[in-house]
Amino acid sequence: MKKTIFIAFLTLFSWKASAFPEAPYDALKSNITPPIYFDSYNYDFEGIVKLSNCSGAVIKFVGQKLSDNAIVLTNGHCLGGSFIKPGQVVYKKRVNRRMRVADSNRRFHRITAKEIIYATMTDTDSALYRLKETYNDLKKLGIEAFELSENRPQVGDNIEIISGYWERGYSCQIDDFIFRLKEASWTFVDSIRYTNTGCKTIGGTSGSPIIDSDTRLVVGVNNTANESGRRCSMNNPCEVDENNSVTVRRGATYGQQTYLIYSCLNSQNEFDLQLPGCELPK
Repeated sequence: MKKTIFIAFLTLFSWKASAFPEAPYDALKSNITPPIYFDSYNYDFEGIVKLSNCSGAVIKFVGQKLSDNAIVLTNGHCLGGSFIKPGQVVYKKRVNRRMRVADSNRRFHRITAKEIIYATMTDTDSALYRLKETYNDLKKLGIEAFELSENRPQVGDNIEIISGYWERGYSCQIDDFIFRLKEASWTFVDSIRYTNTGCKTIGGTSGSPIIDSDTRLVVGVNNTANESGRRCSMNNPCEVDENNSVTVRRGATYGQQTYLIYSCLNSQNEFDLQLPGCELPK
């Protein structure tokens, strides 16, 4: 009977291959326990975040002080409500959003975001939340943040994608970088495509960190996939090269790089869109 229920659960909730659609339930309110994936315990969940509709990770910048308020990285399309419009950014907006973060024993603790530092779905699909809790507060709970890499990753790098929403992980490699990735009205730049095996992400894995397997550095954020082989439509992103040629790869999964965030940080590690050299959309 338990096996039957488990299979039914997977059938109900895992049919959405894409990360763009809304997740199947509110992970912070539902009594549904995520299915036990046989490889889940091979992953380090410390610092992985569960949102109501997505996943995320507590990250810190190089040189970040423990007394600073901690930061959560997720997708721009994970803010809730309608998606951010092309060309739009959300900048330093006060919020009060509940989340949960895992410690080294995979126990999830309550945390609260007080500000959207930055979010957009233009060129990238990224959001940074500032928590009420400091890195010291999290450290007392046995939680160490991931460090955000300052460097662009490389083709062939071994990566892990760890989802707080589903409490599961994926392992694969970076297959290639996509000049333009177009999905409905949105266009992402220099996107990461994963290899065909190991990282078939599903709805709810949106916002999961892309982690360099060898260093625990975050190099990107998981965000979408081509669900049914359609061309450049919602849940079916297409690849556009420098010559404007379009390629559709059914089942391909993608994420967005995050190293450009550093171009918008001042000497105090504060995010500043007006900083000379800031390369993120404004």
